[in-house]
Amino acid sequence: MILITGGSGHLSTLVAQKASVAGLHFATGSRHAAGGQHDIRRIDFDDPGSLDFSEVETLLLVSAGYAEDDVVIERHGAVIAAAERQSVRHIVYTSLTETGDHLGFALAHRWTERRLQQSRMAWTILRNGLYAELIGSLAVPVDGVIRAPFGSASISAVAREDLADAAVTVLADPASHAGAIYELAGTDAFTIADLARELDVDYLPESLTAARQRLTVPPLLPFQPAMLMSIYSASAAGFLQAAGSDLRRLTPDEPRNILQLAAAAARAVGQHPAGAR
Repeated sequence: MILITGGSGHLSTLVAQKASVAGLHFATGSRHAAGGQHDIRRIDFDDPGSLDFSEVETLLLVSAGYAEDDVVIERHGAVIAAAERQSVRHIVYTSLTETGDHLGFALAHRWTERRLQQSRMAWTILRNGLYAELIGSLAVPVDGVIRAPFGSASISAVAREDLADAAVTVLADPASHAGAIYELAGTDAFTIADLARELDVDYLPESLTAARQRLTVPPLLPFQPAMLMSIYSASAAGFLQAAGSDLRRLTPDEPRNILQLAAAAARAVGQHPAGAR
């Protein structure tokens, strides 16, 4: 059986939907699972006693990166150790592309990759690019102007749904992908100036200092401003454009239009007052 963690998250939900269409035998794990739910296990990375991987042969470990590095490392380490004890054969891990090494959340991903490679299990690493939907949500126009300081370089963002397709390809035949590290950046790239034209607005990037001051206002959690700032600064320095991608090797269809997805996300977030932050 396959177990997909992060059951309530956007990526995990897409993977589960596509795994169901593909006829794969799987269950999902979620910290929000309630008793009696069919094919949903309570898997809480912060509760080691909940890490039940009985009957699981392949585990899709969707990164629990929504926290400080030490918390994420502890979570991932506990999952991998529990999987080893319970004889899970193969872990597929959603990591971060090589181009993301300058981002403020890369460290926990690289630690997890190393821990997997030192484990007794087979492993596959899916180095996912930044979601096009995320870039759009960080570049929301306010009063007809995008001010987020992404700079002028291109960004190899990727559609979340394409990453779900790639994950299902691996889950359908994990043995043939054992020991593989796939770089899953977008096959195309766009600039924020391109996004501004798509949205019919102006792009006048503010300084990193101004952005940091803006991001210090709640409701952001303490660790979030630094992570978001690292996306802005890595983009402005030209480090978010990938030299290549393995995406087409793992997806059945032509990759989705990332510029349109980013624009749709920007419009959706901009409809809410908090989205204009």
